[in-house]
Amino acid sequence: MKHSLTSTILSAIMATAIAVGCSNPMSPQDRLTVNDGKINEIIAQMTLEEKVEMLHSKTNMSSEGVPRLGIQDIKYTDGPFGIREENGDGFRPLGWKLDSATYFPTGSALAATWSKEMAYKNGWAMGKEGRLRGKDIILGPAINIQRLPVGGRTYEYLSEDPVLAARLSVEYTKGSQEAGTAVCLKHYALNNQETNRGSVNVIADERTMREIYLKPFEAAVKEGGAMCVMPAYNKVNGYYCSENAHLNNEILRGEWGFKGMTVSDWGGTHSTMGAALGGLCVQMTGDNYFGQALIDSVRNGALDEAVVDAKVREILRLRFAIEPVPEDVANTVMTSQPETQQVAYEIAQKSIVLLKNETGNLPIAKDVKKIAVIGQNAVLTTAAGGIGAGVKTLYEVSPLEGIRKRAGDEIEVTYAPGYRSYKMSWGTPGPLGPLDAASPDDPADPELLAEAVEMARNADMVIFFGGTNKSIETEGSDRKNIDLPHGQNDIIKAIYEVNPNVVTVLISGGPTDLRFLEPYSPAIVQGWWNGMEGGTALAEVLFGDIAPSGKLPFTFPLKLEDSPAYATGSFPGNRSGEDLFTLMYRLDATGYTREQIQEYIANLPDPVSEYKEGILVGYRWFETKEVPVMYAFGHGLSYVDFEYGALSCRQKKDKISVSFDLKNLGEMEADEVAQLYVRRIDSKVERPLKELEAFDRITLKAGETKTVTLEFPVSELAHWDTDTNGWALEPGKIEILVGSASDDIRQTIQTEI
Repeated sequence: MKHSLTSTILSAIMATAIAVGCSNPMSPQDRLTVNDGKINEIIAQMTLEEKVEMLHSKTNMSSEGVPRLGIQDIKYTDGPFGIREENGDGFRPLGWKLDSATYFPTGSALAATWSKEMAYKNGWAMGKEGRLRGKDIILGPAINIQRLPVGGRTYEYLSEDPVLAARLSVEYTKGSQEAGTAVCLKHYALNNQETNRGSVNVIADERTMREIYLKPFEAAVKEGGAMCVMPAYNKVNGYYCSENAHLNNEILRGEWGFKGMTVSDWGGTHSTMGAALGGLCVQMTGDNYFGQALIDSVRNGALDEAVVDAKVREILRLRFAIEPVPEDVANTVMTSQPETQQVAYEIAQKSIVLLKNETGNLPIAKDVKKIAVIGQNAVLTTAAGGIGAGVKTLYEVSPLEGIRKRAGDEIEVTYAPGYRSYKMSWGTPGPLGPLDAASPDDPADPELLAEAVEMARNADMVIFFGGTNKSIETEGSDRKNIDLPHGQNDIIKAIYEVNPNVVTVLISGGPTDLRFLEPYSPAIVQGWWNGMEGGTALAEVLFGDIAPSGKLPFTFPLKLEDSPAYATGSFPGNRSGEDLFTLMYRLDATGYTREQIQEYIANLPDPVSEYKEGILVGYRWFETKEVPVMYAFGHGLSYVDFEYGALSCRQKKDKISVSFDLKNLGEMEADEVAQLYVRRIDSKVERPLKELEAFDRITLKAGETKTVTLEFPVSELAHWDTDTNGWALEPGKIEILVGSASDDIRQTIQTEI
């Protein structure tokens, strides 16, 4: 009976995949199947033991090939903002000489560029460095929706908006794979919190999943041709993602036509039969499920060997598509190269967001001769730290270094740390250093505060560096709040009282609560964790060498409680568990014994996270519910003003095209990100007030006018109909809104579909 059931499941999956392939010949996914004839011949020669050997880890970062038949291992590397250094057990560095990689701006910084070109270049540069290191798969991009302002991995993810995340994910995927390294999209799916991520059961209706959380994955698979997908740690509607047949078989392989392989998040496999039938190809790490237990399941008739064959086929498709790098070629030159460093620099330039410039404090005036730089975030590095992936980078230009280099000999730049900074301790905490804080909640240090105030008093202007750090925003845990840490609010107030010529630069991956700071800082800049050239790019913006052009990829709420997951009471719930990855792979961080860890994993908590806000994520919630925000989605000022001309609209085939003139009214070259939103008029279906559908980044010289055209498929206006369990396009009037931010609409026009 079990044998018959597995055969029926397998036949249904294959039939659906074939049907999808026939309806769209030579789609990006179909290109993976061109070697299926050779692959089938290889599978026919393999023993069951050889097949199963491919389905689990060989080392911490590799899985087995077929040595007898000359098929190379598959080698993985952490991403998505830099190729990770070589490591061994417990992710301990091996101390190699040539594995220093380019540190690229993190996900939220890349998304702040709103640039498909930069996303492609980022992927290409990562793929190129992956090749130099002999890697086949980059574990990235990380494309989950930023549901929570406190999310520990907000800095890795791209946006709260599925369209922005999808467009950037597609280009990143294309760039990396065209450079020769496969991407592994992560974390599939609905991995939107670090709290209890190893066991939390996410409850979300099908419409919410389809319209919000799955959209970036769908686009990267169908349009980008992603070759690998990583099922996440969490459960979705009762099933772990590594054994979620609805996600992996029905949607990913069936509806989207995915032909590549799946690999579990590290430690994210929980069963043999469930994972085998639920669509997982490779268990990372270990072989307790996809090892002898899998062989036994086939031998005793519980599992059809054809299920194993299908997994091997998908792995070999990727193996044939990605040329292995010979051992004597890999790691023979430095990973980080000038051309990839240039990409990191360009992304950093375009990501910086000018949130506020009330009295024109920026760019820095020519008569400023003494600048006080205050705050440890001006000197702290961000390439590594916290739990999870980091980058061993050749160098990292700090903000202070960038400012001092740009200031030259004509401007005196002084520095004071301003506050103690929290640094995550590993194992048994040691004594605190003079600039270390025991907690992010520690108040301002009186001596450091007095030093900062005196320095501010004697300067022409102050650049205050606030925000978080890699110990506060980190994989493995979510923040408890979005408050500015280390007494920064008290520090900025004291500085302002002696010198109101203040610019605040926020160095963080996610949003912070700016209600207290905002009145005491006439200018505010969001500077991100901005890669190895972040300090250089920041200085160029501050001094006016280039105009700021980044736009927020997420909303800055007035207060955390206004955000949808908090307002609906669906988060944080019960913070009941230790982090699974940390427990399994960072023994240095926990101090637990292996026996204690095994006991904990065997008794994982079973918390629930219900997505009560549905499709009203991020700005959709704030605008629909008329909740005021500090800074809106898409917000970002420039040193020039832009004029938007009247809109013209036409439908051609299955697309809607909107054109308008965009003029730079300023005296310097600048980029503008034009954003197109759609509002449904008199819809009978619940919808947000408006939704992003298209955007473009345009460079304009001083006084220049360009005609801009934004297009989007009519199909993007469809909603998921839970009654028919499919996409439905509701006819009727729509209003098209074009502007510089979600709350800064310049022109509108109506049309009908």
